[in-house]
Amino acid sequence: MVLRCIECGREYDENELRYRCDCGGLLEVVTDLERAEDVFDGKNVTLWKYESWLPVRKRVSLNEGGTPLYRLSNLERELGVELYAKNEGANPTGSFKDRGMTVGVSKALELGMDKVICASTGNTSASLAAYAARAGIKAYVLVPSGKIALGKLAQAIIYGARVVPVKGNFDDALRVVVEASAKLGIYMLNSINPFRLEGQKTIALEIYDQLGFVPDNVVLPVGNAGNISAIWKGFKELYEKGITDELPRMIGIQAEGAAPLARAWKAKKPFEPVENPETVATAIRIGNPANWPKAWRAVEESGGLFESVSDEEILRAQELLASKEGLFVEPASAAPLAGLMKLLESGELDRGESYVLVTTGHGLKDPNVVVNRFTLPEPIEPTLEAFREVMK
Repeated sequence: MVLRCIECGREYDENELRYRCDCGGLLEVVTDLERAEDVFDGKNVTLWKYESWLPVRKRVSLNEGGTPLYRLSNLERELGVELYAKNEGANPTGSFKDRGMTVGVSKALELGMDKVICASTGNTSASLAAYAARAGIKAYVLVPSGKIALGKLAQAIIYGARVVPVKGNFDDALRVVVEASAKLGIYMLNSINPFRLEGQKTIALEIYDQLGFVPDNVVLPVGNAGNISAIWKGFKELYEKGITDELPRMIGIQAEGAAPLARAWKAKKPFEPVENPETVATAIRIGNPANWPKAWRAVEESGGLFESVSDEEILRAQELLASKEGLFVEPASAAPLAGLMKLLESGELDRGESYVLVTTGHGLKDPNVVVNRFTLPEPIEPTLEAFREVMK
């Protein structure tokens, strides 16, 4: 396997410690598909089932992957589509980031690194901290001061990472991380790291393994834009290997207050960052996604699209997933359903097709969003008569 620049095509040895090409372009791992095995039998689905598709030997694992794929039968009837949810909140630390970290931290050990670092709006910090603890190495996480959900912050702290608040937003924190990785000998595990995205591409492999077919569309939230490109890479590799003869459309959903990709796509204009991103969906509160060129390419190649949704639409979709399907997700994870409903209503997507929503994080990551929106009724007397009254 080698690393290849997506811009100029230059190749680098997989063990060379770098995150970008000399031309500034993003790197991706070129998978050795001759080595990749056809293991897609629908049984014993876990991330490391696909070890032959990954660029590291198994080193650091918390039994990630193998997340449930639900048929959303109640919402199906309401929306008139074939609808599934890939529930990444069932991973060990409660988000899809565990897929990237099991591979990324394993690669750090292979490279002889004993310190890892990331910038994070929450989920990445929790996952990095957990896998670094498992590996017995030091973790540093830089978070936007006052802009991280408490559930995620608590995880990073209890796993033993050095949590460093930064004055500013995610993009400010990431600039510090990039410089620290270059000058202080710390291995960076943001999604600029191509090995991390290799772990995340297993979402595609699992969807195919669990469904037994390639869905027409995969709909997911877009923050730093690594996941949509990773999942597309996974489906492309299945296709190139000859295991499937179809590819899905990739539909990327952003929050209106942090939607540089959706704005550029819909306006047919060049990408421009959002200076001060703001949304209730903290996991995708990113104004300058580092992987935007990969994400743009994934959507373009797949014939997909980007869309944005309001915070109100996100919170409504979060409530629908919970009340209709028993699936409690964090706000960012509800964005795909909000986007799907919007696009079906506008006619941009076809009700006669199949859709997989990738719900990227558990609802308990950010419970305050729910608690702050609802008020409990006054307490009743401890009698049956009092309870009968509130039943009405």
